[in-house]
Amino acid sequence: MYTSPIHLCIIQPAGAVHALGFLDQARFFRQQFRRLGSVVSIGKNRLRHDAINFVFGAHAGFDTGLMERFRCVFVNLEQLGERGARVPQAYRELLAASLVVDYDATNVAAYRDVADVPVVSFGHAPYLSGEPVTPIEARPVDLLFFGSMNERRMSMLQQVEAGGCRVAMLPFGIFGPERDAEIRRAKAVFNCHFYESARFEQARVFQCLSLGTPVISERASNTAPPPQFEDSVFWVASEAIKTFFEHEFRAPDFAEKARGKLRNFTSHDVLDQYAEVLARARRHFATRPGASTPWRPERLHIGSGKDYMPGWFNVDILEQAQPDALLDLSAPLNLPARMDCATVGPVELRADSLTFVYANNVLEHVGDLPRLMTNCLRLLRQGGQMLIEVPYEKARAAWQDPTHVRAFNERSWVYYAEWFWYLGWFESRFKVVSLEYLDERIAIPEREHASFMRVRLEKVATSAVERTTARAMRADFGGVPEDDERTV
Repeated sequence: MYTSPIHLCIIQPAGAVHALGFLDQARFFRQQFRRLGSVVSIGKNRLRHDAINFVFGAHAGFDTGLMERFRCVFVNLEQLGERGARVPQAYRELLAASLVVDYDATNVAAYRDVADVPVVSFGHAPYLSGEPVTPIEARPVDLLFFGSMNERRMSMLQQVEAGGCRVAMLPFGIFGPERDAEIRRAKAVFNCHFYESARFEQARVFQCLSLGTPVISERASNTAPPPQFEDSVFWVASEAIKTFFEHEFRAPDFAEKARGKLRNFTSHDVLDQYAEVLARARRHFATRPGASTPWRPERLHIGSGKDYMPGWFNVDILEQAQPDALLDLSAPLNLPARMDCATVGPVELRADSLTFVYANNVLEHVGDLPRLMTNCLRLLRQGGQMLIEVPYEKARAAWQDPTHVRAFNERSWVYYAEWFWYLGWFESRFKVVSLEYLDERIAIPEREHASFMRVRLEKVATSAVERTTARAMRADFGGVPEDDERTV
């Protein structure tokens, strides 16, 4: 019997490095689901039409319209409720109206009246223990701390240092293998609560323990860790941090005790929790197969590159950009164009169907730009708009990219708006709605300091005067109809 694959989608707004932190939890989900026999993939911002999508980081923004075509389960890893994280109200509403998996049962009351949300926890991740581990005693870093900083955490770290232990601070913004390498160099990692809610940061701690590094964690009166952490972590009361580092951390048997706690962690298995989540998701979506009817998108993102935009039809000419479709709009385009995409399923592009086209630093790379603009004009409906960002010709950076074939100035849009007949256009043209200059920070500077131009075009019908002018300027008469021979 066929069962849908599982896709793990991490929402990462452009340039948001901290979203890479969700890789740890997504990889753990992947391992558990694979142990249960599922085919599992991971992607950034990309949903899959043929899969059940587990979405991480939706608090950063999620287009709820996507749920009409995609089967989504939202994984909440935020500390919600009183004294927890401040998240947008739209996110709380999304959780309340969707299938959700949470990591802490106390979160559920913040978005559900009835506690019908499955809760999973994190355990030993054997895929992290493949590299040789330096003995704890021989590691060069005494104590490592990483994560966001606030006054509460700073106060805790000051107590640690008052106990005679020097704390190494991992610069914020390092994730993945680079961060894991630093964790392996430490005799221990210190964990303390960021929020007054004091929920245990298991999503961080399981990674350290799985890497073979002991964790020393603050424990407040309302901290309630899952069972697998009880005998695997060095627990210290908030008021006893200085004493712990003065005595227990410096004790000769600390490393041996740490190895025992690490062994304890490997003895726990949380697979049953993930089996329940998977079974619930499959039951929930049993009557909702993946999309089979062609999607006719209204928004097109040309040259999506590193900035994939969920809810848009993302196209690029480079496979490494992982677009929805490989499509070169500077080549001939037969409409309607039909294609089958691994992400969004079957797609049909039709003439006069798009409301918006976005091209961010794309046009400077295109060989046959008139053809690309012609194809965009054909795809847009009347009143549809095209937003373009391009390098300004007078900017120092305009020619630093060896793949640029042109730069742009204020006159670069004349042919698409005023002299449209040169391109063979007749019934429609573009109108320049706005033109503004941007600096390298995408702020609006004085013209002489501009690095880029942002231009908004709108598809408009040509007027009778414009069509008459076009007939006069073209080599032919602009499609004058043939006479009916019967009237001769």
